[in-house]
Amino acid sequence: MSSKHNAREAIVDTASRLFFTQGYHATGLNQIIKDSDSPKGSLYYYFPHGKEELALTCINRTSETVAEKLRHYVEKSSCTADGVQEFILNMAREAVVSNFEGVVPFSFWLAVETSCISEELRGACQAVFEDWHEVIAQRLIAEGTDEQTAAGKASAVISLFEGALLQALTYRSEQPLLAAAQIIPAMLGTEKE
Repeated sequence: MSSKHNAREAIVDTASRLFFTQGYHATGLNQIIKDSDSPKGSLYYYFPHGKEELALTCINRTSETVAEKLRHYVEKSSCTADGVQEFILNMAREAVVSNFEGVVPFSFWLAVETSCISEELRGACQAVFEDWHEVIAQRLIAEGTDEQTAAGKASAVISLFEGALLQALTYRSEQPLLAAAQIIPAMLGTEKE
């Protein structure tokens, strides 16, 4: 049983890495099978609808991982700004430790490349951003921010975060993430009347 679970995870891990480094279109199923050291039958056993189903699994896993980390930081902090700031600073630390190979800006390969080829993949990408948005917006609302303002701030934070990740990867530097973290309190702080 655990070898089956390991084979599935190896396929998903490999597909995620290849989709990120090469892109969705440039990654073939044969390469995923070869690089994951999995029998061909395993890929079709776990993902009978092929590459698109595998990409959906990768999208959902990325979403869950990031949303879980974001929720952890936002919930344990005294305010949304502190939580989001610590989340981004942690991402900067992880980027440096992984030599920028563990940095995966979601929009880099998924939202941009797959949104044009499949409505199902586009919808899954939209759901990812909505999940992250919800974590931030709901905490802001709980702190007294009105819904419309909370929605706008959450959207801006996600855009800032994704852009900083993309720059960090491009420059192979944590500096864009550190700069993003520094501006978060001003973006999310409560305006004084």
